[in-house]
Amino acid sequence: MKLKIKKTRPEAILPSYAHPGDVGLDMFSLEDYDLKPGERRVFFVGFALEFSEGYAAIVKDKGSLPVKGGVHTMGGVYDAGYRGEYNVILVNLGKEVYHISKGDKLAQLVIFPVEIAELEEADELSETSRGEGRFGSTGK
Repeated sequence: MKLKIKKTRPEAILPSYAHPGDVGLDMFSLEDYDLKPGERRVFFVGFALEFSEGYAAIVKDKGSLPVKGGVHTMGGVYDAGYRGEYNVILVNLGKEVYHISKGDKLAQLVIFPVEIAELEEADELSETSRGEGRFGSTGK
């Protein structure tokens, strides 16, 4: 699969795979920033993408950020029709300030095939063994 990529900022570091076979494209910070405990912030990453319908680009955690500093991504689903600058929203769930340097990896972008659903309103849904069971419905 080929993606078209456009820099929206000259200083952008284009996303890249760290190793052959990786599924997450690393997304890089364009700035130095101290993310305070409890703070959430949008980091613009300086590029836009074009890819085919039937796919979505989804921003996911970089494995080391939650482990090292309690930093997580928040949301981040990009549809095939979006042509604006991508960003990463981070939240610091840790107890310490987390320092981000220009060029640091912020998150991973994963390209997923997706099915576009056709919704059909119904008065009833079929029965299942789970039914309406919510959180913890399968036990500990």
